[in-house]
Amino acid sequence: MITSIDLLGERLQKALGDRATTDPDRMGAYVRDQSLLTAAGRPAALVKAKTVDDVVAVMTVAHELSVPVVTRGAGTGLAGAANALDGCIVLSVAGMDRILEIDPAARTATVEPGVINGDLAEAAAQQGLWYVPDPGSRAISSIGGNLATNAGGICCAKYGVTGDHVAALTAVLADGRVIRTGARTRKNVAGLDLTHLLVGSEGTLAVIVEATMRLRTAPTAATTVVAFFDSAESAIDAVLAVSAVAEPCQMELMDDVTIGAVNRLTRMGLDESAGAMLLIQCDGRSAAAEAADCAAACESAGAREVFHTDDPVEGEEFTAARRMALPALEALGTVLLDDVAVPVPALPSMLGCIREAADRHGVTIGTFGHAADGNLHPTIVFDAAESGAQDRARGAFDDIVAGALALGGTISGEHGIGVLKAPYMADMVGQTERQLMLAVKAAFDPKSILNPGRGI
Repeated sequence: MITSIDLLGERLQKALGDRATTDPDRMGAYVRDQSLLTAAGRPAALVKAKTVDDVVAVMTVAHELSVPVVTRGAGTGLAGAANALDGCIVLSVAGMDRILEIDPAARTATVEPGVINGDLAEAAAQQGLWYVPDPGSRAISSIGGNLATNAGGICCAKYGVTGDHVAALTAVLADGRVIRTGARTRKNVAGLDLTHLLVGSEGTLAVIVEATMRLRTAPTAATTVVAFFDSAESAIDAVLAVSAVAEPCQMELMDDVTIGAVNRLTRMGLDESAGAMLLIQCDGRSAAAEAADCAAACESAGAREVFHTDDPVEGEEFTAARRMALPALEALGTVLLDDVAVPVPALPSMLGCIREAADRHGVTIGTFGHAADGNLHPTIVFDAAESGAQDRARGAFDDIVAGALALGGTISGEHGIGVLKAPYMADMVGQTERQLMLAVKAAFDPKSILNPGRGI
C-alpha cells in the first residue's frame, strides 16, 4: 500500500531528482535552527533548492497534497521559525546563493536568498559601496533569513533594519505562483506595499527567492568611543545625553556579566569591575567632532573611563568584542536568548526588570544590545543538566517579556516570533489585530501550509 509519505516522496523526486529526499538520516541537520529550547518535529521530506523552478515545484506539490512547508536558509534563527513540523517538507534555499547583479549606478544588489550577509557586504565594498544591515550573525546568516525576520544589527538606530534597505522581491506563493513586489525606483506608492508585508513574515506568506537590496556610499571616516560606567543606569543616562548632541551609527551596551564573559574569552583587557560599557561609533565627515561630543556626554553622565580612537583597526577590534557577546555567554553554559525592545527612556526600568528576574529565578543573565534604539538581548545562562534549571530559565524569560510589554515595548525587536514567542502574540498585538494578520495570511496561503503556527 502506498502511504502519503511515499506519495509525497515520489512526487518530489519525480520533479526534483536527488535534490529531494525522504531519508531521515539526511534530514537531521535541517530539523531546527539555533533556538535549542523550542520544539521541533519530524519532517517527511527535505528539498535543497537550487533554482526558482525548484521552489515552484515544491510548492505546487505541497499545495496539491496539503503538506506544510517550512522554509529555511542558513539556520541561524533564534526563535524556532525554521524548526521542522511533523510531516512537513523542509525547503532549504541555502543553495540559492548567487549574487546576481551589483549595479553601482543604481546602488542596488540583486541576490538569491541563500547569499550570506557578510559576502554581500564584501562584494559591495569591492564596488566602493556599503551594504548596511549588520546583524551579529552577519558572517553566517543569509539575506533570505534576514528578510524573513527583518533582522537588525548595530547600525539600526541611524540606518535602519533590513526592511529599510529592500527595494524589490520575487517570491513563490503557497500554490506555486511567482509574484514580484516593489520597484528599483526610490519612490513607489503604487498599491499596497506587499514588499514590506513579506519582510518579517517568517516564511508564513511566501517563499522569497530573489531580493533587490539598496546599497549606500561607504562612510568617509569613523571614530569610536568606548566608555565604562559604575552602573548600567549611568550608561543609559549617557545614552540619553549622547542622543541629544549626536547621531552615532552605533551605540552598543554591555552589562557587567557580559563584559566579564567577553574579556575572559577575548583577553582584551576590558574593565571587568565596571557595571556597564558603551561602544559608540560616529561616521561621516563630522565623525571626529561628533565623537568628541559623545565622549563629553559620557563624562557628564559619570563615566569612570572614556577612550576614543580614529584608528579603524582599533575601532573594529572594539566592535568585534561587542559581536562576541553571545559566544562569550554561551561559553558559560546553556543560554536562552531573549530579544525585547522598549522606548529608550524606559531602558533603566527594563534593566531593573531583568535583574529582578535573575534574582527571582536564580539564574545568571548577561545583557547586551542596541542601546540607541532600546533593543536589548538579555541572555539567560543556566546549567541544562541541573534539575529544574530549564524551568527557572523559562520563568525568567517570561518575566522579561512581561516587563517589556508593561513598559510599552515589544516582545521582539529583530529576532522574530517563531515558536519561541508565539504564546505572547495576542498580548502584544491584540486579538482583533491578530485576526487581521491571520486574514492576510489566508489571502496569501488559503490552505495554511506555509510555516503554520509561527510568526503570527
